[in-house]
Amino acid sequence: MGTALRTINSSEFQVSEFILLGFPGIHEFQHWFSLPMALLYIVALGANLLVLITIYREPNLHQPMYQFLGILAAVDIGLATTSVPKIVAILWFDAKAISLPGCFSQIYAIHSFMCMESGIFLCMAVDRYVAICYPLRYPAIVTQPFIIKATLSMLLRNGLLTIPVPVLAAQRQYCSRNEIDHCLCSNLGVISLACDNITVNRFYQLVLAWFVAGSDMILVFVSYASIVRSVLRLNSTEAVSKALSTCSSHLILILFYYTAIVIVSVTHLAGSKFPLIPVLLNVLHIVVPPSLNPMIYALRTQELRLGFRKVFGLSEYVSRK
Repeated sequence: MGTALRTINSSEFQVSEFILLGFPGIHEFQHWFSLPMALLYIVALGANLLVLITIYREPNLHQPMYQFLGILAAVDIGLATTSVPKIVAILWFDAKAISLPGCFSQIYAIHSFMCMESGIFLCMAVDRYVAICYPLRYPAIVTQPFIIKATLSMLLRNGLLTIPVPVLAAQRQYCSRNEIDHCLCSNLGVISLACDNITVNRFYQLVLAWFVAGSDMILVFVSYASIVRSVLRLNSTEAVSKALSTCSSHLILILFYYTAIVIVSVTHLAGSKFPLIPVLLNVLHIVVPPSLNPMIYALRTQELRLGFRKVFGLSEYVSRK
């Protein structure tokens, strides 16, 4: 490859850009992934924009649950846009080069959006916990100021805690190799090319994962365990069914999100033997949730389906029939 670096002498050369090779082991076939990736991005962009427009236009959706869903849709758009266009450019146009600032910016954006998604899932779990376990106090607790404070706290927490990841990566010396066997600027993939010690980088990556995603995951499942316990105490079968139906769409997305994180983390340990698996799962974990989230909510939430019909002008047609 013409852009690949050939010099090994670290005293004479410093890397000025990285080369993203794509999916390891299948470079000659990887262009076939371009169409599904582009389609997933179009679906994610269109579906999440539809969710935002619907929630904005329909007054009956101006409720905390749907406001958090709107924030999740905005985060999903940001996550997909940060990653997918570059992947498609690599697969379609062989645009594999990325500058160091561009690479470190992508590392920051991906980590921030993924941590933000975890934080919004926690906010949604707390919202459902208060609504089901303390229904009489719900209007007094989950107010508009509460939503604003919860969202801002997630933005500040994730934005600030993620800053050291690209900063520490940028402080490393890259003096020999610049080819990354990945579609994205993965932090672990980038720092593995460094010529100096990366112990601090690996340690902070682990701390960030456990402090943010780990703590969120524990609190989310504690919230839903409390919800299940409260629901099972209800004597009304109809009330139990309604409560579980309200939480089911949230729980499906949350289980998918955190299960994918665990699988990606485990497969990274076997990355040297099967390098394609962690890369493919990492990409799917970034692309699939933004496409899946609005679809699950559309299927599971009647109010949102009615809002979609109104946006497309179908409600009048259905009522006339």
